[in-house]
Amino acid sequence: MEILLPKMGESVAEATIIKWLVEEGQTVSADEPIIEIATDKVDSEVPAPEDGVVVKHLVAEGDVVLVGQPIAEFAVEGEAGPSAADSAVEAAPIAPAPQPAPQADVDVPVEVVEQLVAPLEMVAANGAAPGGRPARMSGGRFYSPLVRSIAEKEGISQAELDAVPGTGKEGRVTKGDMLAYLGNRSSGPVQPIPQAVVPTSAPRKVEASAVSRGPAVSVSGEDEIVEMDRMRKLIADHMVRSVQTSPHVTSFVEADVTRIVEWRNRHKAEFQKKTGQKLTFTPFFIEAVAKSLRDFPGVNASVDGDRIVLKKGIHIGMAAATPEGNLIVPVIRDADRYNLNGLATLVNDLAQRARQGALKPDEISGGTYTVSNVGTFGNVFGTPIINQPQVGILALGAIRKKPAVLETEEGDVIAVRHMMFLSHSYDHRVVDGQLGGSFVRRVADYLESFDPNRVPV
Repeated sequence: MEILLPKMGESVAEATIIKWLVEEGQTVSADEPIIEIATDKVDSEVPAPEDGVVVKHLVAEGDVVLVGQPIAEFAVEGEAGPSAADSAVEAAPIAPAPQPAPQADVDVPVEVVEQLVAPLEMVAANGAAPGGRPARMSGGRFYSPLVRSIAEKEGISQAELDAVPGTGKEGRVTKGDMLAYLGNRSSGPVQPIPQAVVPTSAPRKVEASAVSRGPAVSVSGEDEIVEMDRMRKLIADHMVRSVQTSPHVTSFVEADVTRIVEWRNRHKAEFQKKTGQKLTFTPFFIEAVAKSLRDFPGVNASVDGDRIVLKKGIHIGMAAATPEGNLIVPVIRDADRYNLNGLATLVNDLAQRARQGALKPDEISGGTYTVSNVGTFGNVFGTPIINQPQVGILALGAIRKKPAVLETEEGDVIAVRHMMFLSHSYDHRVVDGQLGGSFVRRVADYLESFDPNRVPV
């Protein structure tokens, strides 16, 4: 059987082959990872479907493969060949070739012989398989039992079969090809044909710039040159395309989040005891952004040519740092439907799995708006780059104690408050200053109006 590249998400159409974890001929157990693949910023593994043997790799490391494309040939443990007659022929002892000739050693793993019962694969010196039947694989081309049976019956040698033009998938020879060839065979066997042209569905290699070149050397000897890893190249490409696509404008507001800070300090221990979740500031910010996106649907959008697509679902991406120092953006789907407890659970889970590199492709796609907490780096504010094809992104600055003027019934007073900056970058093609500025102001309003008497759980 063939193992196909599985569907890994609604928006994922292809993946890059990173590393084979199992060699050809190696026995594996069901669900054991056999290959590591990468989609956008997420690395994942493809498991073995059942107990069996990985017979042949159909793609190489570095190939870009479409979803549904074969990546390996696999033999299920305990299965006989395609037919009883076929298996009987292949299980027959190997007879010496009529005219022995020097032959290079063929390294065939014992597992393959045992699992496939295929001594036929050890091709004799004259190019034909033992017993007169051509081999399953020859010259990189697979032959079905039917085609091999026809070739044996008609006395077609391995070399002659290899020269038959194939019209099947990846140049394979079909029954129709064999019948057509036999009809013209009276004129003599065909001459060997050149290597078949690789079909358009075959894997393509990633560009040369994405291939590791080994350690770089500084010309002067004073500097260190570091090759970008795969994720850094993806981030670089994504950021450049975003700046080239969207004219960025950034609006800033300052918010007084004293109520949230004090409420969290009072209830975080109780919250963790009852829910098992640590209460960070991120769920408060996500909650305020989700409410604001409901109020300003023009920001919860994307651009399709000269059309604006207003998104019905509010799916908020949150930028998270990986141990390598890169950023990845897991998505909280339908963020407006969760309470504080639900948001805290999702935030903690996604952030933890982002650090572990355990996110799934679907969990970093489909976002409609993004939030980036630059305050975790001690930054007061930032000018974030839009996560395409979205039209807005919010940077959250560090929360700091500052003197602020408060209006009271007795007059204005100066008090120490917990303040933070919000930076909203938006696509000026579709979001004007009034909409972009009003949105970020509404986020600040929701944060400042937080109910200090709110029940924790």
